[in-house]
Amino acid sequence: MNTKKQLSARDRIDVLLDDNSFVEIGALVNARTTDFNMASIETPADGVITGYGMIDEELIYVYSQDINVLGGAIGEMHAKKITKIYDLALKVGAPVIGLIDCAGMRLQEATDALNAFGELYFKQTMASGVILQMTGIFGTCGGGAAMIPALTDFTLMVKESGKLFVNTPNALADNEISKNNTSTSEFQSKEVGSIDYIGEDDVDVLMKIRELLLLLPGNHKAGNAYKTSVDDLNRENAALSSVKDTVYILNDISDNYRFFEIKADYAREMTTGFIQLNGLTIGAFGNRTEILGDDGSVIERIEAVLTSAGAGKAADFVRFCDAFGIPVLSLVNVKGYAATIQEEKTIARASAKLVYELANATIPKVSVIIEKAFGSAYLTMNSKHIGADIVYAYPDASIGMMEASMAVKIMYAKEIDHSDNAGVLIAEKTEEYDRQQTSPISTAKRGYVDDIIAPAATRKRLIAAFEMLYTKKENRPDKKHGTV
Repeated sequence: MNTKKQLSARDRIDVLLDDNSFVEIGALVNARTTDFNMASIETPADGVITGYGMIDEELIYVYSQDINVLGGAIGEMHAKKITKIYDLALKVGAPVIGLIDCAGMRLQEATDALNAFGELYFKQTMASGVILQMTGIFGTCGGGAAMIPALTDFTLMVKESGKLFVNTPNALADNEISKNNTSTSEFQSKEVGSIDYIGEDDVDVLMKIRELLLLLPGNHKAGNAYKTSVDDLNRENAALSSVKDTVYILNDISDNYRFFEIKADYAREMTTGFIQLNGLTIGAFGNRTEILGDDGSVIERIEAVLTSAGAGKAADFVRFCDAFGIPVLSLVNVKGYAATIQEEKTIARASAKLVYELANATIPKVSVIIEKAFGSAYLTMNSKHIGADIVYAYPDASIGMMEASMAVKIMYAKEIDHSDNAGVLIAEKTEEYDRQQTSPISTAKRGYVDDIIAPAATRKRLIAAFEMLYTKKENRPDKKHGTV
């Protein structure tokens, strides 16, 4: 028996918002078209419930599609109701949450339905970076409707009932749905990266939307205000000196051990999500080279390389944080770029996008090198060289062009070939190179690292750094926008 909670369109709003806070707008709107027997069809609220309410006393606008009215298909008046609440939200600077269960475009309305989609896309575009936009997918979201979540900041999806696609799986060349269902939450999350969180049921998704909303400013001018935190500012964890799982680290240093991870299933070599440090929301990303099990043991290792998917995931995340004034933290552990033929097609462009977003961002930016930081992949990961305000390193970190032993083998290739004891020579030169070039001390002497910190003290050092940077102001050259 399926015990997972599936809710009606109105019930979803009631669960999402604070009790008795929802005020409906446009309840009496119906479809205007009379073509194709539409005059005889009842369309209460034209298939979408729209209005506003509160989440933890913060104003929220919301729309929820009703699958019982023409399958929740979007037509002229349906879209006008949604664009109306976008207009109101933009006036007052409040988030818009869309709860999607939609059969797509309403065929009976043809070009009017096309116009409706276009007007909705336009409103979402105008709202992007101005007010927070989120989408929850509870049923079908296909065809042109798939652009709606893609134009929002975060998309959450119900595991079993949610379906997301532009083309139906069987319409794809050489594809068969029983072998590869491209509309599932698993495919969209792991392969596409379009889903930020997968929930077990409707209630799970709605509760996560609430949780994420409470972490973020509702608009780009709201500011990243401190929230009250009772967690110990100075607590330490000696285990951080041996942990390379950035999800574990971020959970550990965050207030009340709460890390809200974004796109956890996609490009797992790059972690992205939100933490709070003394009540201040921070956007965090980092190279993940280990995955720890519940018992703290390593259950999977991931190569310490920057991939196209990982760089793109981080770049999009930084772009969002900069738009809404959220400081960013990077945890760095990278030895280079992924080296495959497929990666070679995309890695330069993806890495350049991450460099661009970090260099262009004017928010506070702090970086912690937890192990390796080599080559231009290191530069890409929020280094001081592209604008990080503060850079810390752990005592055992290595920073430079490449690992010392590899550099020695290149620089002293002739000597090694003619040596009677190549192993001793390599060891001596490696120690010398490490001391002079790749150690955090040598890097700090050059000013590229601001301090070498004890891993156990990561939380309190980051709290101090972000509090120091709280009033940061920085300008960029006058231009319309960049072209990267």
